[in-house]
Amino acid sequence: MGSIRLENVEKWFGDVQVIKGVDLDIADGEFVIFVGPSGCGKSTLLRMISGLEETSRGRILLDDVDVTAEPPSGRKLSMVFQSYALYPHMTVGENMGFGLKTAGEGKAQIASKVDEAARVLKLDALLDRRPKALSGGQRQRVAIGRAIVREPKGFLFDEPLSNLDAALRVEMRLEIARLHQNLSTTMIYVTHDQVEAMTLADRIVVLKDGLIMQVGTPRELYENPNSLFVAQFIGSPKMNIMPASADGQRFTVSGHGSGTHTLGEEANVTASLGIRPEHIALASGEDAHCTGTVEVAEYLGADTYLYVNCAGLDTIVVRRTGAETVRHGETVGLKFNEPDIHLFNGEGRSVSAA
Repeated sequence: MGSIRLENVEKWFGDVQVIKGVDLDIADGEFVIFVGPSGCGKSTLLRMISGLEETSRGRILLDDVDVTAEPPSGRKLSMVFQSYALYPHMTVGENMGFGLKTAGEGKAQIASKVDEAARVLKLDALLDRRPKALSGGQRQRVAIGRAIVREPKGFLFDEPLSNLDAALRVEMRLEIARLHQNLSTTMIYVTHDQVEAMTLADRIVVLKDGLIMQVGTPRELYENPNSLFVAQFIGSPKMNIMPASADGQRFTVSGHGSGTHTLGEEANVTASLGIRPEHIALASGEDAHCTGTVEVAEYLGADTYLYVNCAGLDTIVVRRTGAETVRHGETVGLKFNEPDIHLFNGEGRSVSAA
């Protein structure tokens, strides 16, 4: 079992509050990812769960047992850091089994657990090598293996892939996804990379200034962001945001035109309209919500991203198929797919569509 519950947890450094009353339930076997900009408190929150950082107020429960005052060794959680922290004079097998050795486990038990972890992580052939003979991805797998052999109730990952190059990051994302499927153990993973969050998580926790902004599945956060912050943080390229107003069932984009869009209870909005790049079509005449000039056309093979300058608005990013041939300097009309429009009020909160 490895359920984790946070009850109104706070963290203060002197007079500065960095975690501001966080409540969160993580189910046994769930893969939860903390994301947010630098300084939002995601790593601090992870360290509080691990016991490496003291909790100023509130409670942390593991399997409904209060572990707030327990040291890291008493929580039965394994942490994988950004730095591999491997002993250079030890072999891969010795590195993986060192924690068990210091805990007093027998040689046969250690060998059995190391062999099983090596099999899961495909390190069988590397057990006699030393860290200097390994690639970055292999070293990170050894660090994960060192955590696996302890048979923890949960794994805590603190930006484990940030030291790897782009190709290795993709490879290790797949390794971690497979690891979770094989072990079915609770995992909490901190990253600033929302692509990692979208591809790995069962649920994503979006943090800002020590507060949880929204919790949900990747699809829920992508399709139904509850605020401007989440709308622009989740998704790559990020959601286009532009000044707009709505009255009844009509919306107007900064004087560029209008269209029908059914609103929920709040029928009057003067703030912002959001639309993702893939929900914008090329159009002409009265069908277009706005017209602009293509400043840049980025051809990426399967997709082309158009950066369109519409007067009075920020540059609008449009995602089209790579087969379309739109070039720099062309004038294009843009039509927003109305069911995919998001409206936000003056406080940056989402106005739900009916």
